[in-house]
Amino acid sequence: MPYELYYWDGIQGRGEFVRLALEEAGADYIDVSRGPAGEDQGIRAMLAVMKSKSEPHIPFAPPFLKDGDLIISHVANILMYLGPKLGLTPEDHGLRHVVNGLQLTITDFVAEVHDTHHPIATSKYYEEQKEEAKARAAEFIDNRMPKYLGHFERVLRQNPQGPAHIFGDRLTYVDLSLFQVFEGLRYAFPRATSLLAIQYPHLAALHDAVVKRPNISGYLKSDRRIPFNEDGIFRHYPELDKNAA
Repeated sequence: MPYELYYWDGIQGRGEFVRLALEEAGADYIDVSRGPAGEDQGIRAMLAVMKSKSEPHIPFAPPFLKDGDLIISHVANILMYLGPKLGLTPEDHGLRHVVNGLQLTITDFVAEVHDTHHPIATSKYYEEQKEEAKARAAEFIDNRMPKYLGHFERVLRQNPQGPAHIFGDRLTYVDLSLFQVFEGLRYAFPRATSLLAIQYPHLAALHDAVVKRPNISGYLKSDRRIPFNEDGIFRHYPELDKNAA
């Protein structure tokens, strides 16, 4: 049976981190919300699971993954589950927790990216918190973004097996997630990230290597890859970028 991925249609968002792992592995999966509306696909199918009055393991929010009768929620949790099945995590069970820790740090990073355009409330439109967003984005660009990227650059540099991967000597799902973060930051803050490749050469090399992987390259060129847009996590508002007027 194919995996069933549940996430909002029309945006990459947090669901993209799971999609990249499934695509890299060539896994059989259904992107449920993007399918034709009906009993088993479309947004209504996702909401039916979330609003179920009988399902004992109700997910709080997407993304979540169904593997048969099993429902797994949260990006890092989903990837920790899929990692061994897709060959994207260490064979050593203890070391899988190290990889999961890296993914959880990415989760924290992505949450801070989101808060640059919604620093007050997710229930309010960006335009209702625009001035607060400018202050939050400036702090993120000047302090938080370098802190996170510097950490991952150092982890790559100190990898005993070399900086080609974030952990060990082969691709893990964290490498794919770092690619997505790198892409997203360059979309959201093109001026602030114009020197990323110079400032973080190992992260840049990792990004470029992921792009060249056959399955990822094919996915990025396909209509399965939703373009970045201003409804997702990574949003481009020129006034939030570095040196905005």
